Amino acid sequence: MTVAILSIGLVSALVIYLTAGEAPDNPLGDQIDTSKIYQRNMEMFAGKANLLGQQINDWFHTLWHGKPLALTVAVITIVVALLYRFIASPIPPDNR
Repeated sequence: MTVAILSIGLVSALVIYLTAGEAPDNPLGDQIDTSKIYQRNMEMFAGKANLLGQQINDWFHTLWHGKPLALTVAVITIVVALLYRFIASPIPPDNR
């Protein structure tokens, strides 16, 4: 079953990688989100934690579009296969 999970997931990731284009551009333009004035205003109104949270949110958003989606699917596939392998393996008998 682990081999089936790995093969289906990794083949899916390969298909996504080969057929996906580049990630779509921000319709508002990248200069709005990355300008120093925008970052300063974010930090001034809500603090450094908000600025860090926004940067993490932007990074996380990029994982679900274009070619990075293939890497995301491959990593999730490997994690699921390892979890399945760990959970489905029998517990060895206790030899006392």
